[in-house]
Amino acid sequence: MSGRRVLLLNWLDRENPKAGGAEVHLHETFGRLARRGWEITLLSSGWPGAVPEATLDGIRVRRVGSRLSYPVPAVREARRLLATGSWDLVIEDLNKVPLFTPRWTRTPLLLLVHHLFGTTAFQEASLPVALPTWLLEKPIGRIYRGVPGVAVSVSTRDDLVQRGLRAQDLRVIPNGIDLSSFEPAGPQGRFPEPTLLYLGRLKRYKRVDLILQALRILQARNMRARLLVAGKGDHRPKLEREAHRLGLAPDRVQFLGFVSEEEKARLLARTWIHCLTSPKEGWGISNLEAAASGTPTVASDSPGLRDSVVHGQTGFLVPHGDVDALATRIGEILADTQERERMGREGLRFAATFSWDRTAAEMEDAMQETVAPTSRRT
Repeated sequence: MSGRRVLLLNWLDRENPKAGGAEVHLHETFGRLARRGWEITLLSSGWPGAVPEATLDGIRVRRVGSRLSYPVPAVREARRLLATGSWDLVIEDLNKVPLFTPRWTRTPLLLLVHHLFGTTAFQEASLPVALPTWLLEKPIGRIYRGVPGVAVSVSTRDDLVQRGLRAQDLRVIPNGIDLSSFEPAGPQGRFPEPTLLYLGRLKRYKRVDLILQALRILQARNMRARLLVAGKGDHRPKLEREAHRLGLAPDRVQFLGFVSEEEKARLLARTWIHCLTSPKEGWGISNLEAAASGTPTVASDSPGLRDSVVHGQTGFLVPHGDVDALATRIGEILADTQERERMGREGLRFAATFSWDRTAAEMEDAMQETVAPTSRRT
C-alpha cells in the first residue's frame, strides 16, 4: 500500500509532556505502518517550547494550537491540508473532544476510539470542564453513524453501539505491548514482602484511593502488605493525605513518582499483585504488561479492564467501588503462593497473544478496507 497518504488527527503526540497510553498506541501502531510505506501526517497540538514540526517514528508531525485549544486550529489546518493535496484517508483518533470530521471532509474517514468519558468526566474534572466534555460526546452516535471505526476493546465497541453507531461498521483491534520488554522474575525475584503495585497517572478518576482503603482493611485483618504507587499526576497530594488519614505508615505506602520504562518492567516483575481500580478505561494496558511479567492483577470489573483481565485466570475482577471485595481478592492471592504462580503462568499465555505487530497489521487491514471498501459493510 506504499504511497497512500494519511492525515491522522490526535490532540497529542508522544513528545507532549501530557502524552499517555493513547499516544503510545498511536506511535507504536502508525510508526510501523509508516515503515511499511504509508505516508502519514499527524496533526497534533503544541506546548510551550514545542517546535511546530517534527518527524517521529517516520510520522510527519505538525503541531497547532495548545492542548486545550486544539479542536479549532486542528479543524482549520486539516481542511487547509486536505484542500492543497491528494489524500487517501483521514483517521480521527477520537481522544477527549471529537472533531466531528464527517461534517467537514469527504475524504475516506476511519474513526479510532480508545474510550469515551461519559459521566466519568464529572469524577475527574470540575463542572465547567466536565460538562462541555459530556455534551460534546452526546452527538457522536448521530454524527459518526455509518463511518467505519476501530475500537480498542469490546467494551468500547459496545459503548459506541449504545450511543448509536452500527455494530457492522466497527471492528475491535486490541492494543499490543512490547513483549520483549517484560519477563517474569520468578518466585525468587519477587520482593521479599507482599507488595502491591499501582502503575499509571495519578488522576482522581483512576480511584487509587480504593487501593489505599483495601490496604487498610488488609492491615486490620493482620495481613502485612505494602503498596507502591508509580506515576505522576495532580492527584498525588490528595492521595498522600488520604494514606495519612487512613493511618497507613510511610513504609506501607510509597509514592515513587515517574518511573522509566526499565523501572516499570522491573516493578511489574517483582511485585506480587498489580492493581487497577478505575471505573472506565479503553483497555487497561498495564494489566496486560503485568500479565506479560507473570504478575496477576486485581481490577475493577469495569469497561476496558474486563477486556484485559481474564477473571479467575490472569487475576480477579471485583465490583467497582466494593473495597471489601477488593481487599478479599487481594488477600486470597497474597496468601496462596500456588494460586499466585498459576495466575502468573496463565497471564504469560494470555499476554503472548498480543503484540504491536499484530495491532499494526489489523489496523492496516482496516485502513485498506476504508480506502477501498468491499461489500463487508452494508
